[in-house]
Amino acid sequence: MQQPDFVTGYLPFWIVNYALAAVVWSCVGRFLLSFFMPAVQPTNYIWRGFVWITEWSVVASRWITPSPVPGLLLPLVAAFWLFHLRVILFLLFWRFGMTPSIPAAAG
Repeated sequence: MQQPDFVTGYLPFWIVNYALAAVVWSCVGRFLLSFFMPAVQPTNYIWRGFVWITEWSVVASRWITPSPVPGLLLPLVAAFWLFHLRVILFLLFWRFGMTPSIPAAAG
């Protein structure tokens, strides 16, 4: 049985998986960086980059997270939800045969 090319044959899986992984780890980075940066730091390009990458996920998690959760923890909550979204999407990709597999060793 011949499989598609490892990279290009499963490109939708790789794009979704790596994009979500980048946002998850950026949420963790934003949370950790928030201890060293003031809440609004318009001149720091690193902080602006973290906010630009993660703001959509933090806003989305604010909608589904109870209001007693402090705003400082929202990037971690967003990372939590995105991690679970990644697992669910992996299972869907796997179910429809869109994830690469390691062939058994011949011999």
